[in-house]
Amino acid sequence: MAIVELVMPKMGESIMEATILRWHKKPGDQVKVEETLLEIATDKVDSEVPSIADGEITELLYAENDVVPVGAVIARINTSAEEPAAEPEPETTEPVEETPEEEAPQAVEHTEPQFVTGGARFYSPLVLTIAQQEGINFAELEKIAGTGNEGRVTKKDILQYVENKGKGAVTAPVAPATTPHVAPPKPAEVPVAHTITPSVTVQHPVSSNGSSHNYGGNVEIIEMDRMRKMIADHMVRSKHVSPHVTSFAEADVTNMVRWRDHVKKDFEKREGEKITFTPLFIEALVKCIKKFPLVNSSLDGDKIIIKKDINVGMATALPTGNLIVPVIRNADMLNLVGLTKQVNNLAAAARQNRLKPDATQNGTITLTNVGTFGSLAGTPIINQPQVAILAVGAIKKRPVVIETEHGDTIAIRHMMYLSLSYDHRIVDGALGSTFLSAIAYELEHFDFHREY
Repeated sequence: MAIVELVMPKMGESIMEATILRWHKKPGDQVKVEETLLEIATDKVDSEVPSIADGEITELLYAENDVVPVGAVIARINTSAEEPAAEPEPETTEPVEETPEEEAPQAVEHTEPQFVTGGARFYSPLVLTIAQQEGINFAELEKIAGTGNEGRVTKKDILQYVENKGKGAVTAPVAPATTPHVAPPKPAEVPVAHTITPSVTVQHPVSSNGSSHNYGGNVEIIEMDRMRKMIADHMVRSKHVSPHVTSFAEADVTNMVRWRDHVKKDFEKREGEKITFTPLFIEALVKCIKKFPLVNSSLDGDKIIIKKDINVGMATALPTGNLIVPVIRNADMLNLVGLTKQVNNLAAAARQNRLKPDATQNGTITLTNVGTFGSLAGTPIINQPQVAILAVGAIKKRPVVIETEHGDTIAIRHMMYLSLSYDHRIVDGALGSTFLSAIAYELEHFDFHREY
């Protein structure tokens, strides 16, 4: 009666499981309501899970690095632990005496489903960690038959694969076949322990003895954190799935630059927000998507799924050096003020690790501003399952030939390169180039006298 069960919270509509990164408490510790009890990770974001009651931790049903289904009991809290006076009352303690008998079988029941998975063919951080430790590359991982929902590879599947591979392989001393389930957890804990504080990295010089790789020279080895591993996997999968084509265009954005310089002080005073170029780029992108809806789609087998909602992903660099893509939902429903507030709020939340898992879901097209870091242009990789991503470069003043009715003249203008990477299975060069040219046209014909 005094035992409260904490379950793995549902972190988003499409999220079926999460990985436990770190427990902040251990059995026997006291915890306060709303105090952070553990940190978890979905396939997009890290989050903190608070305690739902005051009391003493009696059980932690999953270990760090375990992948846990949403709704599974992960911990039990004894809320009457601070009330020893309740023991001497024999008649009123009957319900309390029953709880220890009930807890034992429940603990067994909830520790077994740790291999249950859900969703599409997505590799959980734990599966990817085991694959890396066992030297299984992505191509080999793709061939493993999954027993999870929709063919997903579970922890049990990859351990079984390692065991079978070890029995017949010559180079199998790393994972003995007799203890396939014991070897992975030990090394797997190392990278996950560093994902909570990405600034802390595993650094060590290359040893001349016992190292299977000879890196040579004076080098430093840094373990990839969990997010960097996921980014790497996502990028490799995107290149593997989509035949990428990139088109380039140049735009004279002088009117847009001058308009922003003219209104930015008044805009901040009136709206309480600083206006950057990003919402202006998104506004132009949205206008052109309405004219060319095929670029706002995805592919399911031989079916093209055209998205009616325009949800623009905004690639955001994090202080750790990693990248995340929060999504502005229904961007076509927002005016410039609304877009500006969304851009600023999502960027701030991303950099402060306050993004909710849903904030990175259901994007239909992505914008990345490579010009923020001084690049003139880029060839971005498509954010799956989308089919296009727009990159905007740095705005530079350059002498440009201007055609007028009185003849050509040379003027100093604010110029910018745009690049669009698109999936050639759906978007051909004609559509991709036309769409990109339409965006450049929108930016070049920006109305200097517009209101915001």
